[in-house]
Amino acid sequence: MTWNELTYLERPPTVTSERAPLLLLLHGYGSNEADLFGFATYLPEHYHVISLQAPYTLGPQSFAWYAIHFDAEKGKFSDEKQARSSLDLIHQFIGHICTEKHLNRYNVTLLGFSQGAILSYAIAFTYPKTIQQVIALSGYCNESLMPEDWQLQNLDGLSIYAAHGKSDAVIPINWAQQSAALLRSVPDLKFEFQEFDMGHAVSQESFADMMRWMNSL
Repeated sequence: MTWNELTYLERPPTVTSERAPLLLLLHGYGSNEADLFGFATYLPEHYHVISLQAPYTLGPQSFAWYAIHFDAEKGKFSDEKQARSSLDLIHQFIGHICTEKHLNRYNVTLLGFSQGAILSYAIAFTYPKTIQQVIALSGYCNESLMPEDWQLQNLDGLSIYAAHGKSDAVIPINWAQQSAALLRSVPDLKFEFQEFDMGHAVSQESFADMMRWMNSL
């Protein structure tokens, strides 16, 4: 399926539900919509699961939500203009797909890996009345993408689960730990953070723990 030149894969809910909740999967840098869609078979049956492809092409079957640059002066840095553009695009897609598929616009879960997790945090705090749950795998909270008053918002009703590998060589564990300390200080936010013996990946153990969290909602 396509929308606004973006490709997506979907798994409708396997249990009958009026205005089903949306579970939107956001892949990492250099991947595509088929990557996280491998989870779909195992995800709770009441969700309408959609895996969305990022807008920027890196190569064959390789896409990104925003570019990552390298230079002698700045080192490694993210293209924040592209990141904000993708953030807005994802929000527009949520509105479109919820209308088209008759989904619950105010019960949306974001499941992001790496770059997709970074954007999931930003979307949730930019549109807190839309996003109910965030699952952030191998990512961190990039404050430069957040609204200025994000820590002062009424976040009652938003729940976040984050998991990270202790030996992650792409996004260091201390970045995720710093994000966890910051998020734990936000009033009314329900937040859980877990560390696992893995790298920049989703292990069987971390996936099982994610499912434990999802089934507890």
